[in-house]
Amino acid sequence: MLGGVSVSLEPEDPAHHAPRGSPESAAQVARNYQLDPRIPATIPGFDAPFFQAGLAGYSDGAMRLIARQHGAPFCITEALLDRTLINGGKGRRKEDPDLIASECGLGEVDENRVAGLDDHPIAGQVMGTHPEEMAKAALILVKMGYDVIDVNLACPVKKIQKSNRGGHFLAHPQEAIAVLKAVRAAVPANIPCTVKMRRAWDDTPEMARNFETVFDAAYEIGYAWAVVHARTVLQKYQGFAKWEVLTDLVARRPDRIIMGSGDIWTAADIFHMLHVCGVHAVSVARGCIGNPWIFTQARDLMAGRTPRAPTIQEQREALLQHCLFAETIHGERNAGRRMRKFGIKFAAHHPTQREVKDGFIQCETMEHWRIVIERFYGSTNMRVDEVPLPSS
Repeated sequence: MLGGVSVSLEPEDPAHHAPRGSPESAAQVARNYQLDPRIPATIPGFDAPFFQAGLAGYSDGAMRLIARQHGAPFCITEALLDRTLINGGKGRRKEDPDLIASECGLGEVDENRVAGLDDHPIAGQVMGTHPEEMAKAALILVKMGYDVIDVNLACPVKKIQKSNRGGHFLAHPQEAIAVLKAVRAAVPANIPCTVKMRRAWDDTPEMARNFETVFDAAYEIGYAWAVVHARTVLQKYQGFAKWEVLTDLVARRPDRIIMGSGDIWTAADIFHMLHVCGVHAVSVARGCIGNPWIFTQARDLMAGRTPRAPTIQEQREALLQHCLFAETIHGERNAGRRMRKFGIKFAAHHPTQREVKDGFIQCETMEHWRIVIERFYGSTNMRVDEVPLPSS
């Protein structure tokens, strides 16, 4: 489950979809790609055309720190509810980027940065219903040290829609615009605001027009860019993302920075989307769960190197660190079960993935995790064949 939505953590059967491109074409695009200079000018440190998306139930501080260590230049939190932030709940500790890094690292911010435990640049993603509450919550995130405020107008979770949040706004453009205005007015001018959207509520012409109304208004109000997921709200996570919508949108709005999202499972997919759609950067969502190496592999492609699968030792190190960070942030009891949804994806990289997955599913405590990791990843001499990764 992803934020209450039934989600497949595996890509759709590619046999039923036209290929996006070849590994060779992705490598060529990557080698020659030049990042739009407006992106690092807006967010210093955002130095590559990809980033970790905000993933409900997944993209906590532990996942983000692991992604950072493997080359993610920018991360977004899972959606934080405005009222929860205002009432002092989730977000005040478990999502404070500097506090997380201090607890997981050496204590001092500067020392953490040297140790690779810097959770910046980062966007705090806020979701809610009423403009004034969204504005208050956004300001709380600014005071907590977030570099960017991201407004969620995309979440397809049913309970979110019933609360008139997230993707609901794409069916009600004037309400969406009121929220966007309130947040931008509340957030200091030096802090960029961005917006996450889906391509429409549904596939009707009316909803396509509603999307365009909200999309255009965001830039006019002063948002730096929109991240557009190429599925509708009603589509949730089913079927394929309609990349051609992104291609058309970029062609008709050539002066705007537009980020793309949907069906990014491999490093090659990142560069296929950049090439096919013309977006300025790519949001990596389900494809980076238990797979921080997608960022390493993307940077390898940009450097002209052949990306490779992680070795057993590299998998072991990432797993142990993820477990440590999760335990530090969530506590031993919660972390033991929380890690399961990551473990089943980490297991996919192991030569005996079925046995590893079964072992992780049985884990209840962090001690169980360490036992299973030692059993399957204990030998530093065992390696995965270092061969080119298969194309998506």
